[in-house]
Amino acid sequence: MNQALIYAGLRSPRTKAKESGALHELTPQALLTQLYDGLCAGTGLNPADVGEVILGCVTQHGEQAANIARNSLLYAGWPDTVPGLTVHRFCSSSIDALALAALKIQTGNLSSAVAGGVEMMSRVPMLSDAARIFADGEFAQRCRTLLMGSGADLIASRENISREEVDAIALLSQERAAKARDEGWFAPSILPIKTPGGLADRDECIRDDTTLESLAALPPAFARLGASGVDKFQLAANPQLDEIRHVHTAGNSPAMADAAATVFLGDESVGTQLGIQPRARVSVSVTAATDPLQVLTGCISATEALLSRTGLSADDVDLFEVHEAFAATSVLAKRRLGVDDEKFNVNGGCIALGHPMGATGAIMTLTLLDELERRDLQRGVVAAAGAAGSGSALLIERV
Repeated sequence: MNQALIYAGLRSPRTKAKESGALHELTPQALLTQLYDGLCAGTGLNPADVGEVILGCVTQHGEQAANIARNSLLYAGWPDTVPGLTVHRFCSSSIDALALAALKIQTGNLSSAVAGGVEMMSRVPMLSDAARIFADGEFAQRCRTLLMGSGADLIASRENISREEVDAIALLSQERAAKARDEGWFAPSILPIKTPGGLADRDECIRDDTTLESLAALPPAFARLGASGVDKFQLAANPQLDEIRHVHTAGNSPAMADAAATVFLGDESVGTQLGIQPRARVSVSVTAATDPLQVLTGCISATEALLSRTGLSADDVDLFEVHEAFAATSVLAKRRLGVDDEKFNVNGGCIALGHPMGATGAIMTLTLLDELERRDLQRGVVAAAGAAGSGSALLIERV
């Protein structure tokens, strides 16, 4: 099989999913155009030579509907001959976009591809597509599919994870993200984005004033949802529990954000043609599915499956970048994987940095690769949870 090599990658900053956010005035297509242009400028890539563009996007509605991978290429003026594919596996979508591109390259179906994701949550809000599975309680119970916060509180209840533990994860995320931002460790992959309001070049969701005291003062975010009938449903499915512990708040949950990311992959011939060196290879990709009521444990199951498939232990992996899909998921991931803080989300995670759903996995991949290079390490795992118990993971190795 061919090697699926990562040659380059760029992302926008993650900005607040509000009208005041720095990227809000850009359409998803306009944002992606700047990233496409940046990839070409940085690599000498001719768009006509790209075999396919594959993007993750979760809320495929309004401006993000109608196969945004394809329509963004047409908007950007790329050749008509470049296909575009949009994939949706909830919040792991852009990891799956990368995995699909890598598999096509490994099997010789493509020699090159651009993969990544986009989510402009200030313009196309989460749940604005009005999916019945999230809007109709009876239908949701039939499908055993609940909203993410309810799943996070169920994880905390099942695993005896305390409010103090989840708040500690949130504080660590904020502190590490602020340090990485201030030290410029995110800068190698961030493309400054031109907007009507100026240049957007820094992640803006980080809350520098966060303390354990400020986190402890926040009220539970999902208790009212639980009281509406969700707790009763979860308890019926988990008779070992006496109650659902509502430990998640706005402070230890992922922040909504606007962002996009693109990664240029190819086989060995691409580097020769362009005169550029590969940065890493996508060695293994894994998808998994587990209990849908816990919603968010798929990233853990996918990572466990990846380690089992490769024969690696957690000690063999230099860095883990695992989706901070609510703080309880991170607590459980470290427990089950046996990973300590020193190589788990070392530059913070989505709680601090923001979670532009369809783009998060690709952004995490670039963050992981930048940090492997900065520390001169070899091997990393990136994993993200999707809703309904799904999850995906990639093994990235420097070359």
